Amino acid sequence: MSKPYKISSESDHLLVEEPTYYYYAQKRLPIFELTAFQKMKIIKDGISKLYLEGFKKIAALDYNILAAALSVTRATLINKKGASKFNETLSERILGLADIYAFGYDIFEDKNNFNKWMLTSNQALGGYAPIEMVTNQYGREEVRNIIGRIAYGVIS
Repeated sequence: MSKPYKISSESDHLLVEEPTYYYYAQKRLPIFELTAFQKMKIIKDGISKLYLEGFKKIAALDYNILAAALSVTRATLINKKGASKFNETLSERILGLADIYAFGYDIFEDKNNFNKWMLTSNQALGGYAPIEMVTNQYGREEVRNIIGRIAYGVIS
């Protein structure tokens, strides 16, 4: 069943109001399928507060958990308004987290199950929940690797 997606033009790529997808050259792509150059362009343009709000809703995260995952204060996320954009550093973290969620949604094939998995302690992560490990690039890579192992049937 196809959903109608609200699209807004931003430079030469199109941003979809569904936070784990982008439209690029009129193609709907999960974030994890974008090239590094496409991701760098999105980061350079900045991620908007509207995008973050959409991601927060789909990922079923509150501001406290989201702020901890992005290594910023809760106020940093709350004080930004509407279409105003975050700086490149925070935009990169937001896109990195959305990238993991997009990949997880694809592998788990159920957003609710993946959202629960992200909040559940995991033995492969030393007893930490995946959301607790995504505060830096190395943690995001490790969580992504575990999702990849799940895709291949390796118990993780």
